[in-house]
Amino acid sequence: MTRWTALLAVMALGAACNDARTPDKSARVQLKKTGAATMEVIPAEGQLPYCLLYTMSEKGVIRQLTLTRENRSIRCDANRPVANTSFRIPVQEGKVRVYVFFSDERVQAGPVAQQLYDLRDKERVTAMDMRLPGRVVVETLEFAPEAGEQEVTGGVVGAGGVVTSDGGTGTGTGAVGGGGSMVPVEPEED
Repeated sequence: MTRWTALLAVMALGAACNDARTPDKSARVQLKKTGAATMEVIPAEGQLPYCLLYTMSEKGVIRQLTLTRENRSIRCDANRPVANTSFRIPVQEGKVRVYVFFSDERVQAGPVAQQLYDLRDKERVTAMDMRLPGRVVVETLEFAPEAGEQEVTGGVVGAGGVVTSDGGTGTGTGAVGGGGSMVPVEPEED
């Protein structure tokens, strides 16, 4: 009877260990689709305080999404979109891998971009592949932009506050009320 009790205890302990395993790494950050070709990147609780975002498209184009004057990583607060913005991914470049580099100190973005370029043929990039100071964690996600509605850029305002063109969208006739996509907006009275 003691053998069965010991066996059951070992099995229960093994089951408890499986339930207590580390959380799935995708729990570090979430991609939230905000449009056909736009996304927000939202860090989870407990991540390192700074981050850099890069995308690498199927066509091999690498883009740095978190640009600052100092060209360094930015503060990334948990449960809030990085840079409080949505990022647009060009549809013509195809599906992208989104690289999120979390760090415990502000990191220069230039060397990260160069290393990512050097590793562009590697299927998976990890923090061990990078030569970066401090603690660094890399999260890789995928996003597939889709063709959607045409972007609205607004009208070009000329002398006297008159809208002179449709802002390059090709949908208007160049004058407000001329059958284009622009609608005159009247100011509200107080």
